[in-house]
Amino acid sequence: MAKAPTTKAAAAADKPALVTLKHLAAATATKHEMSKKQSEAILNDVVDMITKHLKKGARVRIVGLGVLQVKKRAARMGRNPATGEAIKIKASKKVAFRPAKELKEAI
Repeated sequence: MAKAPTTKAAAAADKPALVTLKHLAAATATKHEMSKKQSEAILNDVVDMITKHLKKGARVRIVGLGVLQVKKRAARMGRNPATGEAIKIKASKKVAFRPAKELKEAI
């Protein structure tokens, strides 16, 4: 049996690329002939607005991308994996994303 490559470069080649807000800002700045700082400020404002609306309980629909919404998770019983002891997990909220049809078809 062949041994798997152990170098960092080989491991990085297997991972999908990580695109950050800075990457998106740089690409947007180039495409729309604006500074990276302006583009980054706009994207940060968009993220802030989405966060603000999600905190209020609103659904955020971005056409072509999908819908973000807050879903409530009920309290439930779980197990401590180290001891096997039953524990109560508190109710919580989570952000759920449902991709748009266009995004599903594009992928």
